[in-house]
Amino acid sequence: MDIVTIRNLKKYFGEGPRRVKALDGIDLSAEKGRFLSIIGASGSGKTTLLNVIGGLYRPTEGTVIVDGTDLSELSEDQLTVYRRRKVGFVFQDYNLIPELTIRENILFPHALDDSRPDEVFFRKLVGLLGLEERLDQYPYMLSGGGQQCTAIARALITKPSIILADEPTGSFDAKTSQNVAGLLKMTAETFHQTLILITHNQELAQLADRVVRLCDGRIVEEQ
Repeated sequence: MDIVTIRNLKKYFGEGPRRVKALDGIDLSAEKGRFLSIIGASGSGKTTLLNVIGGLYRPTEGTVIVDGTDLSELSEDQLTVYRRRKVGFVFQDYNLIPELTIRENILFPHALDDSRPDEVFFRKLVGLLGLEERLDQYPYMLSGGGQQCTAIARALITKPSIILADEPTGSFDAKTSQNVAGLLKMTAETFHQTLILITHNQELAQLADRVVRLCDGRIVEEQ
């Protein structure tokens, strides 16, 4: 069963001769509970595609249906709720709040949504990511890997249907990159979530169930 269905997706920036066709006719689906990797060189459209799926960009043309909802039919307020409840974002630069503890950073999406976290799920999640002894520390006290694990926990804490990871290992060495990607895959499998990872690293991409290659805003290869 597909959780993401994309048809004839186009996303253009600018007008006239300066128009940039970031996405130029994408047809793509992502199966529920599976791991999809999207690879391509810088400027191929990877991040734009992720941002459209995440409801951060509206497409110029085409449809994006996520878990039965056509994103084009949502208002800005509804898109905000969609991003908060349906999607977990993991970025290369962590985006942690330095003034908050690790516990507070992980639970921040619940604070934004004024909702109560599932304490049993929270404990299981931080245990899986090795953060149990770090919850009262601050981001600067953790290694890059520890901070990225915190970002992964924050992305998963609301039990979203989809995890969108944008070059989450870009600043790490090869061994740490494999570890972080492995943790993302393991947590997604454990909690039955769909993981969509964009990367330029072919080795990391091969961890996925399916690999799609972009070039100049189009899909040019699928494995």
